[in-house]
Amino acid sequence: MSERNALRRRRTDLEREWARWVPGLPAARASGGGPPLRDEVTRSWLRSLGTVDPARDSAPVADDGRVDSRWSDSPLRRPVHDLADELRSIADDAGFVAAVTDETGTILWTCGGRVMRRRAERVNFAPGGRWDERAMGTNALSLALLTGRPCSVFSAEHLVAALHGWVCYCAPIRSPEGRILGVLDLSTTWDRSHPLAMGAVRTAVSTIEARLRAERQEAGGRTGRTGHGGHGGHGGHGGHGGPPGAGPDASPAVPAASPLRLSCLGHEEVLRGGEPLRLRPRQREILALLALEPNGFWPERLREALYGDRPVTASTFKAEVSHLRRALGGGIAPRRYALTVPVSCDAVEVLRALERGDAATAVRLHRGPLLPQSEAPGIAEWRERLEVGVREAVLSGTSAELALRYGERAPHDAEVHEHALRLLGPHDARRAVAAGRLSTASHD
Repeated sequence: MSERNALRRRRTDLEREWARWVPGLPAARASGGGPPLRDEVTRSWLRSLGTVDPARDSAPVADDGRVDSRWSDSPLRRPVHDLADELRSIADDAGFVAAVTDETGTILWTCGGRVMRRRAERVNFAPGGRWDERAMGTNALSLALLTGRPCSVFSAEHLVAALHGWVCYCAPIRSPEGRILGVLDLSTTWDRSHPLAMGAVRTAVSTIEARLRAERQEAGGRTGRTGHGGHGGHGGHGGHGGPPGAGPDASPAVPAASPLRLSCLGHEEVLRGGEPLRLRPRQREILALLALEPNGFWPERLREALYGDRPVTASTFKAEVSHLRRALGGGIAPRRYALTVPVSCDAVEVLRALERGDAATAVRLHRGPLLPQSEAPGIAEWRERLEVGVREAVLSGTSAELALRYGERAPHDAEVHEHALRLLGPHDARRAVAAGRLSTASHD
């Protein structure tokens, strides 16, 4: 069964189940049916049916739709604004609408292509719309607020019939203290449902939360520097003008808040504020792992990702993390190791391109294996995931140009060259290139 047919079957099964729960409204009806509802959906329907009319056509409006002041005062505004171009790119390229709410479930900000935004506005998926459970019943935004976990809701899992044409992916955004500040949601039509969309949401939320932590750290640093009275500009650190946690490995000429850029695909380099940051190979491995897993690591898990079963002492492992923390100016959280400063990374950009179905960007950015000299188990696992992901994106696509470009870097991959030949027209001169590569790969 094709993916699209499987989605259509799932939608029909859910419509049947919905009709059993909500009599009197039009839906696909039949005896028997598909899989049972998820427990969290069932519980939400039971809570919602008493307060929400499943026949309502749009979300109610909060504050007459005037939420500009709430957005201006929201702690989420600045980190979301910093990430806005990336969210717009995801929304435009993959046909999504992105939205950010406050802690009450009221939408404060959205972005997306013109067609999808118009469709979303019909159900008031727009600034000022209330999407808490009491207002709109079962939906991904309300579930994420209630459970504190990432949630997705597909088609007729929504209680309100007007939402059955949608699929939504959502995750809560937490303050550095752990309080839910709101949610980030990516929504699109049910037929564009894709499991990688949740990964895009999680990654974006992790980036927003990292920026919230960085802002808190910067604010704390400013308070510390101004709160020592007679110490003046020395900040009580014996005259060291660097940020909290900075040491001899940190570069005092470039503040810790300067942007970090990690290149680890085919070319290994770390830049801070455009200047090279010298890190040992093990520290580059730690930085890559933290960038690829923005939710962070408990210490034991990070130690396993770095050393596997090798007999390395806890003090050696902690020293490597401490050296990297000093080099970053204190940019790693202390208990659950996670980045607290924004880091752009080519490997993460490949992952995000794959998540939004942008094979061309993934192939362009995937210039080589992840940290090819590294033998760390966690790096080896991510190296394979990236390579498999890019290869599968090429093989499942219909672009002969991408197949040829990828085949140039994979001379021994006969399947890729065969795929390129299938896509090239009978009179395309490039067939000779693909045929030559296939012949070489077949004789290896």
